[in-house]
Amino acid sequence: MVGREANRSWIGRFYLPVLLLLLFFIAVSTVYSVSIGQVHIPFRQSMNILLHVLTGGRLGSLNGIEESYFNIIYQIRMPRVIFALLIGMGLSLCGAVMQATVQNPLADPYIIGISSGASLGATVAILIGFGSGTLFANFGIAFGAFAGAAVTSVAVLLLSSIGGKATSVKLILSGVVVGAFCSSFSNLVIYFANNAEGVQQVAFWSMGSLAQSSWEKIPILSVVVLIGCVLFLFQHRVLNAMLLGDESAVTLGINLSVFRKLYMILAALITGTMVAYAGTIGFVGLIVPHICRGLFGADHKRLIPATLLVGSLFLIWADILSRILIHNVDLPIGIITSVIGSPLFIYMIVKKGYNFGG
Repeated sequence: MVGREANRSWIGRFYLPVLLLLLFFIAVSTVYSVSIGQVHIPFRQSMNILLHVLTGGRLGSLNGIEESYFNIIYQIRMPRVIFALLIGMGLSLCGAVMQATVQNPLADPYIIGISSGASLGATVAILIGFGSGTLFANFGIAFGAFAGAAVTSVAVLLLSSIGGKATSVKLILSGVVVGAFCSSFSNLVIYFANNAEGVQQVAFWSMGSLAQSSWEKIPILSVVVLIGCVLFLFQHRVLNAMLLGDESAVTLGINLSVFRKLYMILAALITGTMVAYAGTIGFVGLIVPHICRGLFGADHKRLIPATLLVGSLFLIWADILSRILIHNVDLPIGIITSVIGSPLFIYMIVKKGYNFGG
């Protein structure tokens, strides 16, 4: 049975205390994240500034705190840590949903070609000057990336539906084909582009970065990610049925073909929005659901909340490392997540401490 006690580690038996502990670690990590940088701000002062901003001045005194410290945290570092929280949640959520939807432990949010489509859209936006035009100065690249992700997702769903219902195998194969086409076309655009600065910008964007985070971008990102999280928190029964397969789901009265398409569309929308704002950040959606599944079992009623919290904590610390590993250098966060995620995933494969789905 999905999620039975035997599939949980000893940590999973203390589910609620562990979730509370994760929330505590996220809070502490958030304060530490806004404290560090080229200008170091004392931990206590950072905590007072955050409390003051988050509670509308009811908590956290600003007495004795330099105005420059407040501006640095509020204008630069707070949007960045909020981005890390939201994107960590979103990528981890989409990874868990995709792994259940296509019944493949190697699935991640980019499996249906979303990242390739978004990269194509961003590449076109950057190299033809779309991102720097007067009309689209603030959101040209993001719009191009989201449009590319949306078109790619629709193409994959249509292709996988040809000749009958969309199965998990057809979705994966369609994603691989469409993703390869988009990657090839992106390379073609780069090859013929006479824009060295634009090519460098494309390369940096494809590695993923939170450096472009701002308060203006947070409303759309937060609405898309948080609504997606709330919706999938109540879909644990269907997600569990997907792990059992189509034949077993039919006996439970669940039409997986319909839910599979719906979940793909929702995951594509969430992932496309995140990629549009932060580029491609790999391994979060792949490794975090695996870690949580090993700790808490395969039951999505327990897996989804844990995945959201662990994903947020993981990306906050990946962002911290991207800023402190090399002095005065802001590394692309996608490099950090890959360096951390690769050995972790290899360890989990070698250890074989749990079975996917049960």
